[in-house]
Amino acid sequence: MTKSLEIKNSFLENNKVKNTHKINFILDNIKNNLDNKNAFHFLSKKFKLNFKTSNLKKFKKYNSIVVLGMGGSILGAKAIHTFLRDKIKKDFIFIDDLDASLLKNLYKKKKKDLLFIIISKSGNTLETLVNINLLASLNINKTNTIIITEKKNNTLVKFAKDKNIFCIEHKNYIGGRYSVLSEVGMVPAYFMGLNIKSFRKNILKYFTKNNRRIILDSANQLSKCYLSKNISSMIFFNYSSKLNNLASWCQQLIAESLGKKNKGILPILSKAPKDHHSLLQLYLDGPKDKIFYVFSEKNKKSMKIRNSFNNSLSYLSNKNLNQVIESQKNAFLKVLKRKKISYKEITVHKCNEETIGEFFSYFILETGIIGKLINVNPFNQPAVEEVKVLTKKNLS
Repeated sequence: MTKSLEIKNSFLENNKVKNTHKINFILDNIKNNLDNKNAFHFLSKKFKLNFKTSNLKKFKKYNSIVVLGMGGSILGAKAIHTFLRDKIKKDFIFIDDLDASLLKNLYKKKKKDLLFIIISKSGNTLETLVNINLLASLNINKTNTIIITEKKNNTLVKFAKDKNIFCIEHKNYIGGRYSVLSEVGMVPAYFMGLNIKSFRKNILKYFTKNNRRIILDSANQLSKCYLSKNISSMIFFNYSSKLNNLASWCQQLIAESLGKKNKGILPILSKAPKDHHSLLQLYLDGPKDKIFYVFSEKNKKSMKIRNSFNNSLSYLSNKNLNQVIESQKNAFLKVLKRKKISYKEITVHKCNEETIGEFFSYFILETGIIGKLINVNPFNQPAVEEVKVLTKKNLS
């Protein structure tokens, strides 16, 4: 049986940690508490979404879906959209920045075609509220809007009540960057025409005896990198455009969860093979203070290459685009091994809901385990909150 997602760890031998008892205990503790209300509850078989698809059917007539949110409220939906783009028929626009040009493009669309999905855990996210105000002329109302936020006295709840807008509760015990398999990611996924139940098919895979070794070894070795402080950067070297936004989702998850208490490894997004011609020299021949996450997709359907250069490029004869990219990736991995640079290889064999659900669960679990091992709280973001407070003070 072909794997949907394959993860291989190639870390240096001297980074390996012999004691796996502690990490097994952490993973078992997470598993034993899945039914409780915590950040990992979305993995529980008892987990329930706070909406019924029957309540969303009245909104399915819309052809253009505008998703407004910041950070973890939107990055997961963007990752799903890019990864499964071949299955999605409707037009999606993601507004996750203060960018006038993005908003101006919306004004060119017909108002009657637009559905707005507004997501903010706190209900008070500044950028999201600013964008709602800037889009006021598009007539955001009860017939064309869904709001996802916590059930408490916040700005979005008041806004929804005032305008009688359909509101879905955001679970208060699941933070934004851990929320992709909750309402936050599954409501947009429903409007993408995807099977939201299928996302959950493989999410418990890394608790099983045959697969837990992958996550245990990786978390062990990565925690050693965090604690030694010999590694400053984590390069997400991505060979597939379908994985671009998944890499961005990983970047936020890792940076915001583990970058605190003067600890952290900077996750850097890098596109391949484009960056073979700009950053590769530094990556391979510069300071050995980096580890690599090498993302790729096994794409059986690929464009054939027509050799227009006669015999001078005979090695391209009967090749396709995927074979060229795969050759470049394998050459890169070979040099990493030769230079004794640690890396993790993430290969997607099937682009479907099950695969991306497994991807989300793996990285969330790994991040939570590493947080415990390096003694940081992976669920808060105190520096971010500090900037938010000062921003509002500056505007007052």
